[in-house]
Amino acid sequence: MSDQRDTLIHMANQIAHNLQSSSDPATGVKNHLEKFWARSMKERIISYLDDADGDFTPIARQAVEQLAEQRRQAS
Repeated sequence: MSDQRDTLIHMANQIAHNLQSSSDPATGVKNHLEKFWARSMKERIISYLDDADGDFTPIARQAVEQLAEQRRQAS
């Protein structure tokens, strides 16, 4: 696993951990990524969905999947 991949997944997992008690944690994480992460970071984290099955927490994975779907619909 690359350092950059590890770092981005770790960051997404930390955000998910911090928002896990909110009413809709996955959407909260997705909104955070959309608002605060650079486009290149969002593109990279989406690209890691397929090859990082065990690395994402369930909330983080759901959030990144939502982000990917949102981007597909916008294009």
